[in-house]
Amino acid sequence: MSTLKNTTQVNGDSSSSMVRATIVQASTVYNDTPKTIEKAEKLIAEAASNGSKLVVFPEGFIGGYPRGFRFGIAVGIHNEDGRDEFRKYHASAIHVPGPEVDKLAELARKNNVYLVMGAIEKDGYTLYCTALFFSSEGRFLGKHRKVMPTSFERCIWGFGDGSTIHVYDTPIGKLGAAICWENRMPLYRTSLYGKGVELYCAPTADGSKEWQSSMMHIAMEGGCFVLSACQFCLRKDFPKDVDHLFTDWYNEQHDEAIVSQGGSVIISPLGKVLAGPNFESEGLVTADLDLGDIARAKLYFDVVGHYSKPDIFNLTVNEHPKKPVTFVSKAVKAEDDSESTEK
Repeated sequence: MSTLKNTTQVNGDSSSSMVRATIVQASTVYNDTPKTIEKAEKLIAEAASNGSKLVVFPEGFIGGYPRGFRFGIAVGIHNEDGRDEFRKYHASAIHVPGPEVDKLAELARKNNVYLVMGAIEKDGYTLYCTALFFSSEGRFLGKHRKVMPTSFERCIWGFGDGSTIHVYDTPIGKLGAAICWENRMPLYRTSLYGKGVELYCAPTADGSKEWQSSMMHIAMEGGCFVLSACQFCLRKDFPKDVDHLFTDWYNEQHDEAIVSQGGSVIISPLGKVLAGPNFESEGLVTADLDLGDIARAKLYFDVVGHYSKPDIFNLTVNEHPKKPVTFVSKAVKAEDDSESTEK
């Protein structure tokens, strides 16, 4: 387990504007959610012991990002092995709220950290790729469901709606998240900017070198700190009995071959890389964030402020939850009918 740091000794009054943050770059324990949470517990404690007040995990850390899983699906084709593969994946997902959420809240409280955790959420038998937010007091703040799964993800994950696009105003800064290629969606990014995001978390499964350019652009566009967290996984981290289609980063098809190369990084609003990227191993990526850099950056560019043109451009975000089934009780209907009669 390696650790990349860019930290500054903080003294005097300036401490109120400094926040130490850590990204966890590590693999899920696939098909074993309790062991995954045990692993998270150790990593959160390690980050907290180093003075971090914010800890961010990758996309789908709880439940697992199913890289290379095919679930027996092709156009017009399904098979029994794929159905059973999905059964196991569904079993690894968590209810929100639920006992695993309670456990994560307790870990945040115990270690006095704000926690952003990537998880696979189950709602009935539909799965969602979700980011969970916790306060340092151990309170579950809420969740963000990925609004647009990418490519084959759409076969196994549902779509989030506007009701979970949140930015949480906390003592360490305004905290929000965009999951993986949501970061490529200009209007989604703008919705976070419109809510004043300062600590922009980007849990992802994209370990490409090109991803770094996107993160740099977002930090400067939004005038915010960007914390991009990606898993580092080897072939041996994945279940052996699953039909995979892997593209190894270095074309070395053996147990130690890198399947997800990480690349976790922390970037300032001024476009400075504060820590990372780490393409080498599991580890912690830690940096001190000078929150004063947000104002420094926005002197010249405030994307939803003095550098916007609302007389020309305008974004409307629908935050109403979209439910597939709505029940109206007979009692309510009778009451409505009586009101109509009286009028």
